[in-house]
Amino acid sequence: MPSDADPSSTQPPFAGRTIALVGLMGAGKSTVGRRLAEKLGRAFFDSDHEIEKAAGLSISDIFSLHGEADFRRGEKQVIRRLLELQPHVLATGGGAYLDPETREMLREKAITVWLNADLETLWRRVSKRDTRPLLQRPDARDHLAHLVMEREPFYSQADLVVHSKDGPHTHTVNAILKALQTWTPK
Repeated sequence: MPSDADPSSTQPPFAGRTIALVGLMGAGKSTVGRRLAEKLGRAFFDSDHEIEKAAGLSISDIFSLHGEADFRRGEKQVIRRLLELQPHVLATGGGAYLDPETREMLREKAITVWLNADLETLWRRVSKRDTRPLLQRPDARDHLAHLVMEREPFYSQADLVVHSKDGPHTHTVNAILKALQTWTPK
């Protein structure tokens, strides 16, 4: 490389921004996010895990003791704090992107990637564990279907959309990396 060349010109367009994964529970945000961070040589943060650390309670306990509204306030504060860190990969909670203020923070400081999975894939993944507060109900699958329809208009506002399918997570990671190469700042 010639000495007068701009070294930043070799950087991908997303180099200076956090990559925030959004989408429903079971879309693979945490699992894929860890692998994506590793591939990019970045730190990985899971907003739900960071909320639990800050509160000293599980997400389920926060919901049952304090309610969803308090949880969402805490979630917004944690995401705000995380967005002040060096660029990293961030897995957000399934409902985080619904909040207009959180969406705007992510729009300003991150590249948002919607991990879009179909209902069957989501159900297969979330039904393996009973730790999802919003699915602690007898009609859990129907409620998940409702959440898919209700939240799609919000998630579709993400900068990029990548389909999360069953199979090796490396396929989804590679799809995100490919999509990131096409991203241009607005």
